[in-house]
Amino acid sequence: MIARETIDKVFETARVEEVIGDFVNLKKAGSNFKGLSPFADEKTPSFMVSPVKQIWKDFSTGKGGNAITFLMEHEHYSYPEAIRYLAKKYQIEIEETVQTDQEKKRFDERESLFLVSEYAKNYFTEILWNSEKGKAIGLTYFKERGFTEETIKKFELGYCTDEWSAFTDTALEKKYELEFLEGTGLTIVKENRKFDRFKGRVMFPIHSMSGRILGFGGRTLSSDKRAAKYLNSPESLIYHKSKILYGIYQAKQRIAKEDNCYLVEGYTDVISMWQSGIENVVASSGTALTPDQIRLINRLTNNITVLFDGDAAGIRASLRGIDLILEQGLNVKVVTFPEGEDPDSFAKSKTEEELKSYLEGNSQDFIQFKTSLLLEETKNDPIKRAGLIRDIVASISKIPNNIQKEIYVQECARIMNISESVLFNELSQILKRENKSSVVGPAIAKTPFTGVKKETKEAIKIDQLFQMEKKIIEILLLYGNQEVDFIDFTAETDDDGKKRIVKTNYTNEVCKEIYMHLQEDEIEFTNPVFLKIYYEIIHLLNQEEKISADLFTNHEDQEVAATVTDILMDEERYVLSNWEKHDIYVKNKESYLPKLVMDVLYNLRRLLIAEKIQALKSNLKNNQEEQQQAVEIDNSEMLESIRDYTALKQLLFEKLNRVI
Repeated sequence: MIARETIDKVFETARVEEVIGDFVNLKKAGSNFKGLSPFADEKTPSFMVSPVKQIWKDFSTGKGGNAITFLMEHEHYSYPEAIRYLAKKYQIEIEETVQTDQEKKRFDERESLFLVSEYAKNYFTEILWNSEKGKAIGLTYFKERGFTEETIKKFELGYCTDEWSAFTDTALEKKYELEFLEGTGLTIVKENRKFDRFKGRVMFPIHSMSGRILGFGGRTLSSDKRAAKYLNSPESLIYHKSKILYGIYQAKQRIAKEDNCYLVEGYTDVISMWQSGIENVVASSGTALTPDQIRLINRLTNNITVLFDGDAAGIRASLRGIDLILEQGLNVKVVTFPEGEDPDSFAKSKTEEELKSYLEGNSQDFIQFKTSLLLEETKNDPIKRAGLIRDIVASISKIPNNIQKEIYVQECARIMNISESVLFNELSQILKRENKSSVVGPAIAKTPFTGVKKETKEAIKIDQLFQMEKKIIEILLLYGNQEVDFIDFTAETDDDGKKRIVKTNYTNEVCKEIYMHLQEDEIEFTNPVFLKIYYEIIHLLNQEEKISADLFTNHEDQEVAATVTDILMDEERYVLSNWEKHDIYVKNKESYLPKLVMDVLYNLRRLLIAEKIQALKSNLKNNQEEQQQAVEIDNSEMLESIRDYTALKQLLFEKLNRVI
């Protein structure tokens, strides 16, 4: 594991504007930077970077965070991968925590395999571009397939010469160990002989999500029918065929942006589609689709469109993949190409506009696809037709979301001209056999409702509390360390029995003032994230340490970091609109900070008191109903409490300069 000292050094050194500036065109906007969102198509900037706070916020999608979270969102790195990327960018040496000998050996072995794979990729591309054989054979082949030089470089394609051990001999000369050459499968060792696995093949490097080389696919250019057309790296510590997707590294940003992933079968399908303008495309590399591959896509989008060629037998064999996608909770659509065409050939024969238009116009949901594929086979045979319906319902049963289940049952009933109740019964039987507890169909209609009006009121009340709690956290983060002059108003009664408000001036730190008021009234935050942030702020206060927003924007709890980023960047939103240009100036909060603090505390009290009064009135009403049934209940104490709380509420309104 990466040592804490290294992580801290990365956070201290990395500048969010420099990191994001490598990916987004940023322009100065006051003390901040702004730019177009890298997560959505837009013409007006909604992306803001704050060098002072070292955080960013994308107002179009709601995403935000620090330099690490940007890399995790934009490049889809894991947390350790993002740390390593920044360490490399800022030339920070990575220290590892103490590991057991076994852990260290395994880690070193993995890293050695990655180093060998990276060297192999560079070797194969060097041969392709700079050797006579590479240019004459490998490069010529790729160009004959219609790939441009830009595309070949983008996918880092290469060539391994048709010699028994040219690659292995060169690697050994470069001091790469035979153990790791064999471990990646690049070199085959038999007795005292060693030779290149991919000799005489054009090379397709297979990247991880973060761009590391996991393995290779090699296509033979030999006419020998005994040689496998495509050959993949064998399973290793770093290469697991069932857990990777070809093209995911090149496609990840476009998949996230388009919120859809096209799934094809082979390397050249991906490359031709990408070259034709469809960049959100990956391949299962000729293997049957697996749950791990689907989950990899799910890190980027919930939507998969499977592209099938015109081979009907191949389509039927791949139907299981659709059920797997549904089972993982993703939305799936299907596009089939005309007979004799596959994604590779079809993409080459169409312009970008024609290809996109075809994909959009021929996209079907899985029910339409299955029925159109299998209905012809059933014709007028009722038994086969019943089997088709059961097959479709079996696919629907894979969907974890009950609402989607019901919608698809309704769609199936419409297409197959069969009653929904029959399909729901069949679905329930399937779920029962598979031991899946699920409430579907008409059962939903029997669920009792408590009243829309009441639910709406409760939602508004909770939202008001949320806003007050959020405002308190914002004030603590931005101004908690500041010492300001406060004015307190207390109610006193003179000798004539008249009530008057007495003003008192005093000085206090903002954080201590807020803490004192919340403690006095025994107020607890209802939002768990706000509560966690508040407790950590109070811990700093008790330790007599300064409140630093950096501690929270770089917090190990990603929910805390995201919440704080959202709060801190919210006030920067107006910069995007450039209000000053229209002579609209935002008042500095520090100029009225004492009033801001007291107002939010008074409003929070007011909401909680109103809630308490409502609860007491509700109890009083229940008691009065029981009294009508000749039950003696003393309501005097409850009535007195209502009067006291109402008086307190009146005082708060006066302090807020409001009329009740």
